[in-house]
Amino acid sequence: MPQATPVLEATAPPPARTAGSEFSPLLRTIKEQGLLKRRTGWYAFGISSNLLALGAVAAGLVLFGHSWWALLLAVPLAVLSARAAFYGHDAGHSQISADKRRNRLIQLLHANLLLGMSQEWWNDKHNRHHANPNHEEKDPDVAPDVLVFSEHQTAGRTGVKAWLARHQAWMFFPLTTLEGLALKVYGFQALLSKDGPRQTPRERAVEGGLLLAHVAGYAALLLSTMSLGQAVVFALIHQMLLGVHLGMAFAPNHKGMEVPDPDGEPWGHLRRQVLTSRNIRGSALVDWFLGGLNYQIEHHLFPSMPRPHLRLAQPAVRTHCRALGVSYTETGLIESYRQALGHLHKVGAPLRTA
Repeated sequence: MPQATPVLEATAPPPARTAGSEFSPLLRTIKEQGLLKRRTGWYAFGISSNLLALGAVAAGLVLFGHSWWALLLAVPLAVLSARAAFYGHDAGHSQISADKRRNRLIQLLHANLLLGMSQEWWNDKHNRHHANPNHEEKDPDVAPDVLVFSEHQTAGRTGVKAWLARHQAWMFFPLTTLEGLALKVYGFQALLSKDGPRQTPRERAVEGGLLLAHVAGYAALLLSTMSLGQAVVFALIHQMLLGVHLGMAFAPNHKGMEVPDPDGEPWGHLRRQVLTSRNIRGSALVDWFLGGLNYQIEHHLFPSMPRPHLRLAQPAVRTHCRALGVSYTETGLIESYRQALGHLHKVGAPLRTA
């Protein structure tokens, strides 16, 4: 596994004596700075702008008519769809409003209706990830599936699965082209499964209705503005670019970072979140493109913190980690991909040498 690039050279001392003893002073500082207060106006402007831009793309499809030039609009639509995913993510963490019902409505709009992704499926999976990041027994994001995240997960793999594990570093970004479609499939599967997230019949009906509305609306828009062949090509370009965009935002956050020892002494909240997360340095453009997830450490420490406050919280978090001697990892965007893909390459080594 390639070495991370920590801002602090100090290694982590033994686990915290109590779960809250290291985190509590930082939490007080963040509260005193007012960084947990909601930014309703900021979100209202961003969401409204994104919805207007989505409407403009739809209008553009109508204006282009049955022209192959309409395929160019798949690119901005993918970017705007990723914005919708980021707003849905923030609503799921109650970053947008203190009102639970309002957050749910915002997330239903962005996840179910605009993206065709089940809100409850995503929340269940993502909350388990936040509770135990990189924990191989508790974090669904590192459970062996198409990809594997530790060498012991390669055991028993044969055929196509073994080939993918051997070459997963090279295949990672090509595989992300399927992510947009996979999110839809997983959502429908969870909705129809008895083992899916616990919901009332009414909640399940609302989710299912919005998912079907997404599919119907998406198909109607494309088929009413272009030929069947053009519509298929447009949908493929749109969904593939959306998947790559989301993959670029999520890939650097935890892959190749420390993995908690299931049999060891448990870490407190601060170490559990900081040591397993990687921040990405960058400009306002990087912040926008990655939906604020480049401040992964701050986001994991304070999941309900509004996105525009993550950058403001960084100095206090970094200073607190330095005082404790806890490694705070931050790297450039390209280097983050090198580290994450290098980890995936190392994990597949046993199958390449077998």
